[in-house]
Amino acid sequence: MKSTIKYVCKRIALMFFVFFVILTMCFVLVKLLPQRDAQQFGKDMNIILQRREALGYNKPILVQYLIFLKKSVFGGDWGISEVLYLGQDVWGMFVSKLPATMMVNIYSMIFSVPLGILLGIYAALKKNRWQDHVISTAVMIFISVPSFVYALLVQYIFCFKLQLFPLQMNAGSDYFSLSMFLSVVPAVLSLGFGSVAGFTRSVRAELSEVLTSDFMLLARTKGLTRAQATLRHALRNSMVPIFPMILGEFVSILSGSLVIEKIFGVPGVGQLYINSINGLDYNFFMLLSAFYTLIGLTSGIVVDISYGLIDPRIRMGER
Repeated sequence: MKSTIKYVCKRIALMFFVFFVILTMCFVLVKLLPQRDAQQFGKDMNIILQRREALGYNKPILVQYLIFLKKSVFGGDWGISEVLYLGQDVWGMFVSKLPATMMVNIYSMIFSVPLGILLGIYAALKKNRWQDHVISTAVMIFISVPSFVYALLVQYIFCFKLQLFPLQMNAGSDYFSLSMFLSVVPAVLSLGFGSVAGFTRSVRAELSEVLTSDFMLLARTKGLTRAQATLRHALRNSMVPIFPMILGEFVSILSGSLVIEKIFGVPGVGQLYINSINGLDYNFFMLLSAFYTLIGLTSGIVVDISYGLIDPRIRMGER
């Protein structure tokens, strides 16, 4: 227990160290880029100049960095938008974009996790038969093909040819209406295909190995049917490495998908990130870079720690 706590504390400390290293690199690179002349903002020039003054834009870069850490990272003041939403608070706009991203990712997880696990179980039970070959071939295709290819195919087949869904997500914040749900389905499908294939491959591999273990043969000799042995023993043991994957998916709910959100017009943080890069809105870029970095690092550490919590046989931090 003591070694586990020590290991977790060490991982968290390393996570924050990596987070600040990446954030520092982004900050320095952004400061090397040219800034827009405040006179281009017209009547909003004074507001922009005041905000830049508060963030120390006219001071040495080290002083600017210390002000950035104090006001933005620890104080939550990420400045105002200078391009995308002129004069609007960056943090407030970011929070307003989160619900759309979370909705798409929650629907995608509800779609991909159960389907991927069921297909993986079915493929393992039908190992080396035609059903297994068909599923394995489909998994290889869906893992290899980029998500934006699925998005274009979904748009063409389901939205254009069959006209089952709209091409773009509906505007507004009525996230629980039927029309909003239908407009989100194409993005959910495009985002979920890769996850379904990943879960299917992992479950099939783990369950196939467990089904050939010695304890499964012992369970069958004790009188259990194949179905009983599979449900009581094989599935429980094969799910140990799968649950951390599900936790990783759950943590990634906030992150969204940059490409999918852009293609389907999802007004979430993914599209906001791309727009901030294209529009050179540096304050949005810094906030979203910090956000995506923290989500990625948190997801990794949650998955690592969950192994020890799910399977007591794994002793974390021990040599």
